[in-house]
Amino acid sequence: MTNLPASPALAFTASERPEAQFSRARLAKLYGSVPIEEADVIVALGGDGFMLETLHSDLKRRTPVYGMNRGSVGFLMNDYDEDDLPARIAAAGRAVIHPLQMDAWGEAGDVVSGLAINEVSLLRQTRQSAKLRIRVDDKVRLDELTCDGCLVATPAGSTAYNLSAHGPIIPLDSKVLALTPISAFRPRRWRGALLPHQARVTFEVLEADKRPVSAVADSLEVRRVSRVQVHERRDVALTMLFDAGKSFEERVLAEQFAS
Repeated sequence: MTNLPASPALAFTASERPEAQFSRARLAKLYGSVPIEEADVIVALGGDGFMLETLHSDLKRRTPVYGMNRGSVGFLMNDYDEDDLPARIAAAGRAVIHPLQMDAWGEAGDVVSGLAINEVSLLRQTRQSAKLRIRVDDKVRLDELTCDGCLVATPAGSTAYNLSAHGPIIPLDSKVLALTPISAFRPRRWRGALLPHQARVTFEVLEADKRPVSAVADSLEVRRVSRVQVHERRDVALTMLFDAGKSFEERVLAEQFAS
């Protein structure tokens, strides 16, 4: 249960898709809408990308977000239903997620930092493969990975890009992170690793001039990086709300048996 008021104050936000904007207007008329800074819950109307955008935009207040699918992908969203919305939200279950901190060093030594709710990805920028050295807690675990890229995913993000790269699906409360290669060429048989959630991962870009690499924390991209460090921000807790009986944990479990 969410411990929210029986009639929580709602702020409605929507992606630019016409159906999302239309639904926002309808729901605001039905239930009233307050400014985000006064809301008990933010209702996000869109797809999974918009859910991430909403969580990022409210990092300071960290208001619980209840998503309804008005986009193309809705793994992080509830089904769209206009009936009894305050009661459904009051009865919803919580999924608390902790983002990743990315610190990316550029060629000139400048550092760009950002938070990733799903994953931090390193990706080759040209036709040539990337070459990465991987350290975990300052110990070299892979001296040279030749690949299209590599990523570190949170449990919440394990069903996104990580899953497409053949990484493992991770239960939300497992306290582990997925380290997953993207199209690894050498060592060809390496399929990645599961790391304790407190691990600090450092990627060193080898032959950076010849084989440039970008680093991406959700939607924040840093081009031509030389080194990237990733660790979990346990001090930051973001809350998504899911309808009773349709918890995030149940979605993750069902995904593992999907055909």
